[in-house]
Amino acid sequence: MEWMEKLKNGLERMEKEGIEALTSVQTEAMSFFDRLKQHLTQNPEPIFAVLRRVKPVLIFRDTALVTRFEDVQEVLTRDNVFQVTYKEKMEVIGDGANFFLGMQNSPEYERDQSHMRTVIRRQDLPQLVQLFVAMTAESLISASGGKLDVVQQLGRVVPMRLIASYFGCPPNSEEELASWSTVMFQYLFTDHDNDPAVSAAARGAGVKAREWLDGVIAQRKRQDAQPDDIVGRCLALQRAGVPGMDDVGIRNNLLGLIIGAIPTTSKCCAQALDELLKRPAKLGEAQEAARSDNDALVAQYVFEALRFNPNNPGVFRIAAEEYTVARDKIHATTIPRGATVIAATQSAMFDDRIVDAPNEFRAGRPDYTYMHFGYGLHTCFGQYINRVQIPGILKPLLKRKGLRRAEGDVGQIQYDGSFPRSLRVTFD
Repeated sequence: MEWMEKLKNGLERMEKEGIEALTSVQTEAMSFFDRLKQHLTQNPEPIFAVLRRVKPVLIFRDTALVTRFEDVQEVLTRDNVFQVTYKEKMEVIGDGANFFLGMQNSPEYERDQSHMRTVIRRQDLPQLVQLFVAMTAESLISASGGKLDVVQQLGRVVPMRLIASYFGCPPNSEEELASWSTVMFQYLFTDHDNDPAVSAAARGAGVKAREWLDGVIAQRKRQDAQPDDIVGRCLALQRAGVPGMDDVGIRNNLLGLIIGAIPTTSKCCAQALDELLKRPAKLGEAQEAARSDNDALVAQYVFEALRFNPNNPGVFRIAAEEYTVARDKIHATTIPRGATVIAATQSAMFDDRIVDAPNEFRAGRPDYTYMHFGYGLHTCFGQYINRVQIPGILKPLLKRKGLRRAEGDVGQIQYDGSFPRSLRVTFD
């Protein structure tokens, strides 16, 4: 790698020239460690593999990292012990109100989850979701002229238009909505250092997003006839006097779902395609499945590709009490009360005790081997939509002949922090 070569050359200069070269070497060293950190953040599996063997539950200072499949599941099913970490930040975004993702298992959690399950229905998937995604993605790809940024022109756009159509929440600006949702997602789920700049940006985005959704709800309430979309169904529950479905309750439930819908969908589409592009033979097989309209097989290729670079390497919890993970195993480890716990779902998907030949790309693995949507109480609310939306976005692109990376650096996936900024491809 170029940056490693620069560091090596700097060390050689220091040996020859002495102290005069020290500043240069320090600069190269800092660059080396910054890039190493970025590499390990985006490719932690080599470290996970070692930990699964020698220290499956690693406690360092006040953080516990859990890496084996069954131990990760144990953490995520003990939701009364290992509690979600999002409440305070959710209340910042929601102007004092929480969203069920930030709640423990409680009557309020059950109430809000149930309400949104009532209005976001699995029977909607074939027509209201899958067909819309297919038509929208095909239109965007057809208009691209054979040159497409998978992030900017496809992965972000389709979920935003689904929110406008299926949710009933048309944005004033797609670019603004993408920006708001990304910075709020970063603040809630990836800003573990509590960066003041991220917090300020998220607070500002929260104000604007709440104003937008308040306007959508107010405008819809002035209408006599309500379309059959998520907002319309929520307002029907409100008119029926269902508790928790006042305007603020509807707004915050919609806000929480929208935050999770755009940046994660875009990221998953880009990273899954990137992994397929790394494997020309598997890309060809996925393309054959797409051209045969075998949606189930396309999904198998997409989610297997995503296993190698998933949406995130794990989920965070806080230990509400002292607890021993893997109590009956030789690696039993007691996690102290108050510790931050990282349940490494990416590591779990490579645990060869459960996953056969995990380093091989195998479409058609049993669904239980995947933890793309988490596990337990807080399994991703939108998992059923995303099971059809993510492969549905990529399917019409996979049908194109000559699908390949654009030449140069732009053909490689580019990141802003933890989110892809671009991935350019071309096709015939």
